[in-house]
Amino acid sequence: MENSKTLYQHGTLALLVPGLLTGTITMGELLAHGNTGIGTGEGLDGELIILDGVAYQIDSKGNVNVLANDFIMPFANSHFANYQELTTISDATPAEFEKVSLDGKPNSNTFFSVLVKGTFSYMKTRAVAKSSRPFDTLAKTAEKQSIFEAKDVTGTLLSYYSPALFHGAAVAGFHNHFLADDHSIGGHVLDFKIKEGAVGIQVFDTLEQHLPITNTEFMEHDFSKDDVASAIAEAE
Repeated sequence: MENSKTLYQHGTLALLVPGLLTGTITMGELLAHGNTGIGTGEGLDGELIILDGVAYQIDSKGNVNVLANDFIMPFANSHFANYQELTTISDATPAEFEKVSLDGKPNSNTFFSVLVKGTFSYMKTRAVAKSSRPFDTLAKTAEKQSIFEAKDVTGTLLSYYSPALFHGAAVAGFHNHFLADDHSIGGHVLDFKIKEGAVGIQVFDTLEQHLPITNTEFMEHDFSKDDVASAIAEAE
């Protein structure tokens, strides 16, 4: 049986900050470590969501594309889904969703994932247009994004929570992606309102961090020159 206690992550959000956007893992390799996940393509080519072993890309035009195993990414994570039913939620804002997911605590010191299946009275997402070499910084590249909005849409919100201690490796707090059942909207979530949904949670005791050591740009970059925390906060 697959290990459902491990969150596998390739790359770090910090490497995106200075524009290290080269794809260094294939989707086939990522799926070997999980059937659920999120990420972005080379050059920030859209927003990715993996559900039930199928990898989807929401591109900057709002199209939902099923990805082949040779699709490459600079940053992504995956895990084998084993969500435990937590609760049902209705008329919930992002803050209320986070409070429920954290069981009322102000924070968590471990990684976990939350899955919400239901109807959303409001959903606002974004997807970034693919950039080409020479890659610009994360902040600059993220300016070329498209915003999508929908009302009363049914779908899946996939969220990953990272402890503040790991900010830079990932986004401290919640990082949410969405895909509508009818593929009418998806992407990185900017805002939402849950009309009614079932909430499942999966807690990880292990973070498997995989780094692109064969990529010269990554290996030689001096991250001390980058304001990683501010850049991630601005882009996310």
